[in-house]
Amino acid sequence: MASSKRSSRPSPVRRSGNPAKKPIIAAGPVTVGDWIGAARPRTLPLAIAPVLIGTGAAIVATGVFHWVIALACLAVSVLLQIGVNFTNDYSDGIRGTDAHRVGPARLTASGRVPARTVLVVGLSFFALAALAGLAIVIRTQQWWMLAVGAVAIIAAWFYTGGKRPYGYAGLGELFVFVFFGLVATLGTTWVQAFSLPQESWAGAIAAGLFACAVLLANNLRDIDQDRAAGKRTLTVRIGKRATQVLFTVFALVPFLIAAWLALFYPIAWLSLLVLLAVIPAVIIIWTARTAKELILVLALTSVSSLLYAGMLFWAFVG
Repeated sequence: MASSKRSSRPSPVRRSGNPAKKPIIAAGPVTVGDWIGAARPRTLPLAIAPVLIGTGAAIVATGVFHWVIALACLAVSVLLQIGVNFTNDYSDGIRGTDAHRVGPARLTASGRVPARTVLVVGLSFFALAALAGLAIVIRTQQWWMLAVGAVAIIAAWFYTGGKRPYGYAGLGELFVFVFFGLVATLGTTWVQAFSLPQESWAGAIAAGLFACAVLLANNLRDIDQDRAAGKRTLTVRIGKRATQVLFTVFALVPFLIAAWLALFYPIAWLSLLVLLAVIPAVIIIWTARTAKELILVLALTSVSSLLYAGMLFWAFVG
């Protein structure tokens, strides 16, 4: 007869991607800090940057600051980013991809939080983002944007979710560029100005490139773990050296865009000051000997995207 007593130890997480990997069992109860860490605050500047740029471009087009709509756009972007981070935690955790990752153990992979709980939290943030998006649509009467929002949420889920996640097939950078660059920036401009000036397009490309650079740094850090887990990211596919080259291009091209914008908005020249953070990131990406060093690259590049966006916003409205 089976014992009626249940073990107090967390049960192993079922995974379909790599059953040979064992879950990382972290000691101690889950804290508020663990939940905040699972939201991955280092990635949130990537959600704020396109809204800043898009809002600045809208002010250029209309001469009016629609601050309520701008805040709603910010809510959509940040909530979607957090939702993506939690659903990635869930999906990578149940597949075993995070079993030997560098850095703090994720909630699902650690075994301290039930996978279903992490999933519910992630989907809840998607729902909150959808509500903020619905408020924008009602305010602007741009009903067709409901479809854009739905596609964005679907893309967020299938990054690492589902049976064939595109993040595991080397398409992560492409979708990040589209949604955290083009869609986020152009969408922010459209709902405030109902037009898409060249400032918005230029800023959207820059924001997308920064987001791709951050993802490349993250995937380069985890290249060995991803390869072992069968996660075929772009970095796994093209290798370390090509990733370093691509990161350098993605991190520096936004400053060529800023130099072009500075011909019309002189304050944009100040965005070149952000190179003080980007150049060290580029140097580290080429010289790093350990995976942990690349965490600094991720942080520098993410913060740089926000500083860059702030400079462009200032240039547009100053």
